[in-house]
Amino acid sequence: MGDIIRWGVLGTGKIAKKFARDLALVKNATCAAVGSRSQESADAFAREFAFARAHGSYAALAGDAAVDAVYIATPHTLHAENTIMMLNAGKAVLCEKPFAVNSAEAVRMCAAAKKKKCFLMEAMWSRFMPALIKAKALIDDGAIGEVRMLSADFGYRSKFAPEERHFNPALAGGALLDVGIYPVWLSHFLLGAPKKIAAMGHRGTTHVDEMNALLFTHGSGAISVLHSAIRAVTIHEAFISGTNAELRLHAPWWRTSALSLLNDGKVLETWELPPVGIGYSHEIEHVNECLRSGKTESDMHSLADTRAVAKTLDRVRTLLGVRYPADGKKPYILKRARATDE
Repeated sequence: MGDIIRWGVLGTGKIAKKFARDLALVKNATCAAVGSRSQESADAFAREFAFARAHGSYAALAGDAAVDAVYIATPHTLHAENTIMMLNAGKAVLCEKPFAVNSAEAVRMCAAAKKKKCFLMEAMWSRFMPALIKAKALIDDGAIGEVRMLSADFGYRSKFAPEERHFNPALAGGALLDVGIYPVWLSHFLLGAPKKIAAMGHRGTTHVDEMNALLFTHGSGAISVLHSAIRAVTIHEAFISGTNAELRLHAPWWRTSALSLLNDGKVLETWELPPVGIGYSHEIEHVNECLRSGKTESDMHSLADTRAVAKTLDRVRTLLGVRYPADGKKPYILKRARATDE
């Protein structure tokens, strides 16, 4: 892999556009090509974001020899298929979260990367935010003592549209996979996979979870209190309480520009650490570094980390009674849900 990484983007929607804007801020990276299901959409995207080539099919992007790495920005239900297509074409892949609809898909994607000896990483951009890196360093250094409780949320109000991806079970809609993955990931990042899970939620008329509240207990005895929504706005903060002090990740915590160290509610110190662009730039730079070093996996956000979160999301959906066609023969509309997985 050369010093300059040639990037392709698969998909031309809102998140692809955000990624493209930040890609332009990254040194030693080029906007090589975009792939879409229509030539018209690809051409418009290429013009707007100065991509060198525009492809009117996903297969055409996969076959572009002048592309080193591809960012997957398609809907949830296409992540596994699109990722495996690009890996089979020898491309490094950065796949937008959620990495997959379920853990079975995640396993297949990782197996494909291993077989082709290609780099693969989930685009969990929060992991690479300067403020979140600082928070983890403070915790590891004992600044708040032993972590005992985490609270984190991500909720917004989306206009109801049954066929739209947020509400459509055929597109793996619902709050958990769309935004609930963020607090679930943070819980894994700081405390590891949960030992026990309790979950409650509201399923709307399309049977996806429109709101959920999760309670995790961890092997250390620590507790995570997490919630997400697509029909209600939440405070967008994360609060980490330890035996000696607390950390507050300012809103919106998943791309925060600041964090504060507190003791019994009194602010001791605040760090201002804004991301470059909106923050996608940091994960892009990390992938570039991995590729230049010949790595096939990130040492900051490993595929094992991704698979572990996918398993937790599966457990939560079982409790919420949310099933998708991608889950197989089991019906994706369940009449009853359980509260805990004990």
